[in-house]
Amino acid sequence: MKTASRSVFRFFFVMLLVLGLAAPPLARHIEVFPADAAVEANLRRHIGYLASEALEGRLPGTPGAEKAAQYIITQFQLAGLQPLGSRGYRQPFSFVASVRMGRNNHLTATLADTRLAAKPEVDFRPLAFTANGAVEGEPVLAGYGISAAKEAQYDDYATLDVKDRLVIVLPYSPAGSNPHTKFGAFLSLRYKATTARNKGAKGLLVIAEDDDFQRSQVARLRYDDAFGDAGFPCAVVSRAWATKLLGRPVADIERQIATTGQPETQLLSDRRLRLQTEVIKERKTADNVIGWLEGRDPALRNEVVVIGAHYDHLGLGGPNSLAPREGEVHPGADDNASGTAGLLELARSFAAARNRPRRSLLFIAFSAEEKGLLGSAYFVDHPTTRDKRLVAMLNMDMIGRLRDNRLTVQGVGTSSVWRPLLAEASTRHGLELSLGESGFGPSDHASFYKRNIPVLFFLTGSHPDYHRPSDTPDKINYAGERQVLALIGDVIQSTVNLPTPPDFVAPKAGDPAERARGGFRVSLGTIPDYAAEISGVKLAGVREGSPAAAAGLQAGDVIVGLAGRDIKSVYDYTYVLQELEPDREVDIVVERNGQRLTFKLTPTRR
Repeated sequence: MKTASRSVFRFFFVMLLVLGLAAPPLARHIEVFPADAAVEANLRRHIGYLASEALEGRLPGTPGAEKAAQYIITQFQLAGLQPLGSRGYRQPFSFVASVRMGRNNHLTATLADTRLAAKPEVDFRPLAFTANGAVEGEPVLAGYGISAAKEAQYDDYATLDVKDRLVIVLPYSPAGSNPHTKFGAFLSLRYKATTARNKGAKGLLVIAEDDDFQRSQVARLRYDDAFGDAGFPCAVVSRAWATKLLGRPVADIERQIATTGQPETQLLSDRRLRLQTEVIKERKTADNVIGWLEGRDPALRNEVVVIGAHYDHLGLGGPNSLAPREGEVHPGADDNASGTAGLLELARSFAAARNRPRRSLLFIAFSAEEKGLLGSAYFVDHPTTRDKRLVAMLNMDMIGRLRDNRLTVQGVGTSSVWRPLLAEASTRHGLELSLGESGFGPSDHASFYKRNIPVLFFLTGSHPDYHRPSDTPDKINYAGERQVLALIGDVIQSTVNLPTPPDFVAPKAGDPAERARGGFRVSLGTIPDYAAEISGVKLAGVREGSPAAAAGLQAGDVIVGLAGRDIKSVYDYTYVLQELEPDREVDIVVERNGQRLTFKLTPTRR
């Protein structure tokens, strides 16, 4: 009975602490339920504003994102948090927001004595990831530009020599744009460009999929948030212009392949192409918003627990949207106004508690998460905590759709303290937890885990409204989110008052890049830094005991070559990984401190 009584007492006391109502315990228990209603009302207000039409989807670098940042700053001020950005509560950082056509875009073809000139925006357009420059040479039709003899029993390059030629390819695959066929891994324009370059081509033309060039999705000048270019000039051409160049209708070529199931290729040795491309990257500024709550223990206050959530979303759509068309506001109520609202309520509650935590708390609303964790990556590279030590990071992303009383928590394997802590909190708050070990994942906690910081990632799971205009405030389970926050607050309270900080457990799983793409036979043990604005793949670290570690790779290396292939971007890297065989040694080339080094590396079977 004593044990049960103590558990009940502790349950109510922790709830009061989490909600910022800790006072003489016995006198204040009756206010728990009124406080619950107040928390839900606050969540409705926060999410209602952040996901409103006025903020237009909170795309980084837009007025809507600025309104969201100012709202968060105001809430931090009202809570009593101190500013700890590089400029007040703000930590501004620059990022590539889009690309636009430069002046130097030209395409001409010579057919016998005929000169065929293409008009920019009418007949052709550079691809967003093109390398700026000019190339000239013989054109060669390479079907769909797919080389997948093992994976899909299909190879457009099997009988072609494209070295020093300009490759022309059809969009998508013999099965169309359906990603659920054997060609699903080979549909992207990045894949077609990488394959052509690796085969020795000096440039690439992709034929548009729509007869109306202005309606073509392939021809959209859409930045894909990856910093490396294709390594050579690339462009999209209209079907009408391609028909003139090839001397036959594009539709006839597509029908021929569909009928025979075989590649359709053609060396156009009597013609010559000249392609010049120029795209200009346009930069904007976004802000992380950072509030500080100093711990009460002089011995522990320099140890910092970060509580994070990203406040940006997709604006009016874009490449990450799952909506059928662009132009509609994506409110992002669950992704991630719900996590941002939770951040604000936890900040208010802990700042209002009479007994502050022993360690310090840093509340961060990150921007540009949807563009590749840019805000959190910038923070870990430029921490505003100066001489203080970051000892843990707890991240909230999409916590507003609690269903069946089940909460997902990832990162449990990043510290030995997490599992018992969560088990106790789960029992206390009546939530069923679905636990994941890995500290990697598609949200801001991954940036911290790459820096050897223990992390937890809380989410209530995906749903049909994810990255669509239908992710609206009316679909949030506000009572459920309050329950989730009570548990998270409990975990925070326990973490900041531990006698020693959470220990860090090094990653044991395979490459995050490999898991993200799937279909890999091998593991290298590399941990890419996806936010690095470089040509190549920068390593945030390597997994202990992995092939990469055994080869001598280390954090900060930039992979520029693998298995005889040039690596210009993470896309190049993942495409080469798809081809590697277990236990077969390959060369890997890295740049380190201005030097180019080559190592021998033996991939292991996944």
